[in-house]
Amino acid sequence: MFDFADITLYHLLPFIAVGFAAQMVDGALGMAFGVISQTLLVAVLGVPPAAASASVHFVEMFTTGASGASHIWHRNIDWALFRRLVPFGIMGGVCGAYLLSSIDASVARPFVMIYLAGVGLYLLAKAIRQPSPKVKDPQFTAPLAAVGGFLDAAGGGGWGPVVTSNLLIQGSDPRKTIGTVNSAEFLITTAISIAFIATIGLEAFTVATVGLIIGGVVAAPFGATFARRIEPRFLLLAVAIVLIVTSAYNVYKAWPLM
Repeated sequence: MFDFADITLYHLLPFIAVGFAAQMVDGALGMAFGVISQTLLVAVLGVPPAAASASVHFVEMFTTGASGASHIWHRNIDWALFRRLVPFGIMGGVCGAYLLSSIDASVARPFVMIYLAGVGLYLLAKAIRQPSPKVKDPQFTAPLAAVGGFLDAAGGGGWGPVVTSNLLIQGSDPRKTIGTVNSAEFLITTAISIAFIATIGLEAFTVATVGLIIGGVVAAPFGATFARRIEPRFLLLAVAIVLIVTSAYNVYKAWPLM
């Protein structure tokens, strides 16, 4: 752990900026905080990958809490869907956290990213093809939440991209889907973080953690506001583009390992 006496605004500013940018996207589209913040921390700011991953998971307890509260305020929540997602998401997340030490989930990650890139292309075509997406109540929620929670813990991220994208494929309302998945993520991330802390402790958390929390919490209300005001078709289009870009980047990064 770090000494709070050593933290200055100069040290915090880069991490605040990363947290703010990542949460703006995640709050508005229901995905990508992990991949954006971790990529910027490692590739731009030079944070070691293990420390970046631990920090991002811990920070998401605060950012998803603030974002969830904002989505509740803006009435972006489908509470019936929320209740169907949370128990199975927590179960999958805790299992993923405890199995991480014995299973190399990174092997499967590129293939998951290829699948998500395909989902992104499908959603892109759907957004372009029809002006106003037809809203349906999603049916396959329990297994989807369990897989999303497991991948989020064991694979270093995945709750938002996996759950949001697949609910949208089933025809759920984009605004309510984004708000519900984002709010449910608070409980899933908290359970995962507790499991991680129980197994690896707090030593991986650095000054980056504090900066990400500040930036993410400040940005959280803006993302929920955008989700409420943007047309469903454009939300679907934005989700598709973010999904394609982030998944393609992760496939490219993992290509030598495949």
